[in-house]
This record gives sequence, structure tokens and C-alpha cells, in this order.
Amino acid sequence: MKFKLAIPTKDGILCEHFGHCQQFYFANIEDGKILDSEFVTPPAHEPGLYPAWVKQQGATEVICGGMGEKAKTLFADQDINPYIGAEIKTPKELADDLINGKLTVGKNACNHK
Repeated sequence: MKFKLAIPTKDGILCEHFGHCQQFYFANIEDGKILDSEFVTPPAHEPGLYPAWVKQQGATEVICGGMGEKAKTLFADQDINPYIGAEIKTPKELADDLINGKLTVGKNACNHK
């Protein structure tokens, strides 16, 4: 299986709300291995901008702590699968958890409608 993963980060760990992140971690994953990864500074946040920008970066999966209902719809419109309510960890730890089927998601940290 081959895909590109996006994770919003702040201070080197998962940012609870993707709209408040400093950088996105992107990782190309194939056959259960991270082939390469990078941190990319996103454009200035505007409502509805990040889903299309993440898609332009080639990502098909996004792990986040929280996401509003509108953002969920916008990611779905871009054919990006969100994993919402992930634990606060480093992006490498989260990527490894996803690869190994151990990613824990739970309460959405966002209360936007």
C-alpha cells in the first residue's frame, strides 16, 4: 500500500487543531515503511484553505487532534481520509502507529460546527 500522510504540528508534536498548526509533517509511505518525510510551512490560515493545500502536496491521509464539521466535509471533497482525535505525539510516532495498525483516535479536540 502506498500513500502520503499529512500531520499538522506545533512545536514538533501533533497540533490539537490543524488550523492552528505551525507546520505540516508529510511522509511518503509504501509497504509499511516511511520512504521519506519533511516538514512544510503552510500558507497563512484561511477557512477552507488547508484541505486543498494538503491535497496539492499529494496527501491522501491526515492525522489530527481536532477538526470541525466543515473541515471534515472539505477533506472528504478532496478525497483525503482524516483520522480525528489522535493522541498528542511526535509525527513520526503517529506515522508508525498508523503503519502498524496501532493509531488511537478518540475525542475530537475541536468544537467548530
